[in-house]
Amino acid sequence: MFKTGMARRRPAAATAIGPDPFLVLNALASAVLVLDSGNVIEYVNGAAEQLFAAGAHFLCGHALDDLLPPDSPLFSLVAQARDEGIVMSEYGVTVDTPRTGHRTLTAQVSPIIETPGSVVLSLHEQTMALKIGAQMTSRNAARSVTAMAAMLAHEVKNPLSGIRGAAQLLEAGANEEDRQLTRLVIDEVDRIVALVDRMEVFSDERPVERGPVNIHRVLEHVRRIAENGFGRSVRFIEAYDPSLPPVFGNRDQLIQVFLNLVKNAAEAAAGEGAEITLSTAYQHGVRLAIAGNDSRRHLPLAVTIQDNGPGIPEDIRPNMFDAFVTTKPSGSGLGLALVAKIIGDHGGIIECDSVPRRTVFRVMLPVVQDKEEG
Repeated sequence: MFKTGMARRRPAAATAIGPDPFLVLNALASAVLVLDSGNVIEYVNGAAEQLFAAGAHFLCGHALDDLLPPDSPLFSLVAQARDEGIVMSEYGVTVDTPRTGHRTLTAQVSPIIETPGSVVLSLHEQTMALKIGAQMTSRNAARSVTAMAAMLAHEVKNPLSGIRGAAQLLEAGANEEDRQLTRLVIDEVDRIVALVDRMEVFSDERPVERGPVNIHRVLEHVRRIAENGFGRSVRFIEAYDPSLPPVFGNRDQLIQVFLNLVKNAAEAAAGEGAEITLSTAYQHGVRLAIAGNDSRRHLPLAVTIQDNGPGIPEDIRPNMFDAFVTTKPSGSGLGLALVAKIIGDHGGIIECDSVPRRTVFRVMLPVVQDKEEG
């Protein structure tokens, strides 16, 4: 184990060729702390020194409760990881101390198997926390679309109906050349009404009717639709965990979510060698803090849609779940905004990582036993 006050010393056993492990840890943007069985700090990296505004020689030897208030959720997370011997993660952890200021972090606690009772606590401010923040921004954008949809439905559809009716009357007595113009007016009115109808989905504030859903049946249904339509030339790869419990969700809405994601993936990877991988997994200890109270929502079920397309342009990624943001010449930019809204209504999270030849959409959802929490 690391010795108190020796945060920079290279252990005698570290003789492997390569960079000093301490140099590697100090290069990380995430704060890393090693705690013994009594929560006394035995090691900190440079990012932890910055987070707590103190040097390693001060921090090492102090107990964690010297730095954090006793009601911090980090203590229960550390205790659970230590007691159960598994990695625990929690998103949206608020840390507010004179040293750190007010911060929202993602915390991960990993037991050190070789030293019973010792754990590694890592605090990520620049990784998942930012994704959660982007998720909340997408939800706010969806709420803006909701207000716009309600306004458009009331203020636009009625006049459009009158315009369409007038165009039809003119068409009845028009010559062939003028009839082409009236038909253009009718077609454009129909196009605008269809767009407003799609936006009206955002204004539906009724509670989502949820129950047990077999996520693999949902994905199988989506794959069959894709293989018989837009994904005929795509090779589908399935990597499912058959032991997963049911999702606590709405089957039709989940089909809509994954059909949209798979369709986007198929369009992105179109061409020879196009592949889409559908996978599911159970993630122990993944929790999301719920805004406005102290409860935690467990999101253990992860579904990923991965394609081997060229990737999402870097300038699009920060706002890709906002309405009207699209890379498709004929796209409306409402698909991913609707996906973000549905997943948010389910109490879940959607995130995306994209590099050329590997774009991954990851959806994390609650399972049935979380019904009372979500």
